[in-house]
Amino acid sequence: MLEASPDILSRLGQTLIERKQAAPGSSYVASLYAKGLDAILKKVAEEAAETIMAAKDGQPDKIVYEVADLWFHSMILLAHSGLTPQDVLNELARREGVSGHVEKQSRKES
Repeated sequence: MLEASPDILSRLGQTLIERKQAAPGSSYVASLYAKGLDAILKKVAEEAAETIMAAKDGQPDKIVYEVADLWFHSMILLAHSGLTPQDVLNELARREGVSGHVEKQSRKES
């Protein structure tokens, strides 16, 4: 099995940012950006549904494959929105060690 290095999200995020400037015909990602936010959101929703179905099937390899698709399309959404994977990692780090109940309550107070 291929072992990814920890900076794969950063490298992929940078590639996705670069594809924002590419011609729509040059790559799948560039074509998705050209179609706009609604097309990107549709792909995220589609991949989320496929992830759910893979989980219901209970096949670990299929779950990993679909989650990878979901992460990939979510990262396209991040780049489209001017955000990076590091922004999400920072949020996860902020939540680390905080009870889910406490974290959820803090969102209601903001």
